[in-house]
Amino acid sequence: MSADFKREQALGARDGRRIAGLDEAGRGPLAGPVAAAAVRLDPAALAKGRYEGIADSKALSAKVREDFHALLFEEAEVAVGWAWIGEIDRLNILAASLLAMRRALTALAGPMHAALVDGKHLPPELPCPGEAVTGGDRKVLSIAAASIVAKVERDRVMLALDRAHPGYGWAKNKGYPTADHRAALQRLGASPAHRRSFRPVRLALLAAQQET
Repeated sequence: MSADFKREQALGARDGRRIAGLDEAGRGPLAGPVAAAAVRLDPAALAKGRYEGIADSKALSAKVREDFHALLFEEAEVAVGWAWIGEIDRLNILAASLLAMRRALTALAGPMHAALVDGKHLPPELPCPGEAVTGGDRKVLSIAAASIVAKVERDRVMLALDRAHPGYGWAKNKGYPTADHRAALQRLGASPAHRRSFRPVRLALLAAQQET
């Protein structure tokens, strides 16, 4: 199944109603923030074929994601929201992800008539009606576009964090709990960019305390 514009169209996107897609990136990693994006696609650009090939970010190469990221900032309305490491540890990862999505939506330049949100949960206190779409990044074009923006934005942050905290392989693993990341966590201990509420990080912190 490829993402399409049917849900946006059903909500009146071609008749001037402003419909945004929301998605996040970074729920599973042991380190770094959660990024979310809100994207309102332009029906005129869609009619010209400008969004051809947009799909779930996980199905695209890094180069293609970067190309679409640039295109979307030129040919759509885009905003990014974040939930930072302290918020993830304080709230839990689901609540932090929903917070980042709400921040992205409210950061769009104008009010939306409706929001289509990837997943089973709607962020609380949305400024417009919302619909949660399970697997939305594979089904809904606006959500797929948001998945690309969120992924590229977060990957860029992880590259910067890799330079600030070398040794964990974040330029490659983006903070996900790969074997090399777990090994580095045991070897180097937890960095300030690690999520203390995640079990492998808690265990590494406990081991470091026991050694002192």
